[in-house]
Amino acid sequence: MLRTTFLRPALAGALLTSVALATAAQAAELRSADIHPDDYPTVMAVRQMAETVKERSGGKLTIRVYSGSALGNENDSIEQVKLGALAMARVSSAAMHNICEVTRVPSLPFLFRSKEHLHAVLDGDVGTEMLSACEKAGFVGLAWYDSGSRSMYTRNKPVKSVADTKGMKIRVQQSDLSVAMVEAIGGNATPMPMGEVYTALKTGLVDAAENNFPSYESGHHYEVAKYYSLTEHTMTPEILLFSKRQWDRLSAADQKLLRDAARESVPYMRKLWAEREAKSRAVVEKAGSQVVEVDKASFQAAVQPVYKRFVTTPQMQDLVKRIQATQ
Repeated sequence: MLRTTFLRPALAGALLTSVALATAAQAAELRSADIHPDDYPTVMAVRQMAETVKERSGGKLTIRVYSGSALGNENDSIEQVKLGALAMARVSSAAMHNICEVTRVPSLPFLFRSKEHLHAVLDGDVGTEMLSACEKAGFVGLAWYDSGSRSMYTRNKPVKSVADTKGMKIRVQQSDLSVAMVEAIGGNATPMPMGEVYTALKTGLVDAAENNFPSYESGHHYEVAKYYSLTEHTMTPEILLFSKRQWDRLSAADQKLLRDAARESVPYMRKLWAEREAKSRAVVEKAGSQVVEVDKASFQAAVQPVYKRFVTTPQMQDLVKRIQATQ
C-alpha cells in the first residue's frame, strides 16, 4: 500500500501546476523526478528522452527533469506519480516491491549471471511483461535502466565471506526483500532513504551499506566506508515510470512517442553507465578504498530461502524460470 504524506505548500503548488499542464489541450510540460544529481546517467538519459520528445512533437510535449531529490525522495515521487501530480519518475525497482509485486523478481539475489544476461532479459518479452504488470497499480512502465551490481561496503573491516556479515548493522533500501536478504546472511537490516546513508555510516548508526560503484562514489560513502567487497549480490534495475492518470489523457500518438523515446534512451543510458561505473571505481580506489574479492558461493547458499519467501505467485515463479533459461 502507498503511504500517505502531506506535501509541502510550495511543492504542492508546483505539482498542481503540473496536473493542469498535463490536462491542457495545447502544449504540455511533463515533470519528471530523480533523486540523483544532474550528471548521473539516469538523469542524462531522461534529458535525452526529453530532447527526442520535444523534437518529434514539434514542441507540443516537453519534459522537465527535476534531479537531486528536488521533488522529494523516491517514495515521494512514486506517490506523486500515482496521484498524477507528477508525470514521470525514475526510481529503483526495489522501491516498487510493495506496490507492484512482480518488480521483486529482478531484485532477487544472484538471479542474473552477468550484465549481458540482465540486458537479454530486460530487452525481451520478460522485461516487457514486468513493465506492463504495474499498470493495475497506476503506473505505466516505460523502460528499464541499469544500476549495475550492488555490493557490500563497510566501515571497520572487509567482508570476504558470509561469516563476516554476522551481526553487522547494514543499511538497505526500504524493501521487505532487501531486509530479508540481509537477514539471511546474518546481518541486522536497517532500511533508510539514500540521503541518510552517509551520516548513518559516519556516525556508526550502521556498520555497512550496499550499492553500486557510482552511488558509493556520488554519495561520498567511500569517505566513511573504505572497504568495498564485490559480493555483486543483486543487479536490481531502475525503472522509468509514467503516471497512468496522465497517460490515459494522452493521445495514442503521444503515448507511442513517449514509449519510443524512452526505449531509445536505454542504449545511451547503458553507455553512460558503463563509463560512470569505471570512473567511479577509479575515483574511490584513488581515494584509498579497498576493493575486496569475496567467496560468492557462501552468499548464494545463504540467500536461497529468500526465493521461497518472495516468489509467491505462479506468474513470479514462471518469470524466474524464464529468466534463468534466458541465454
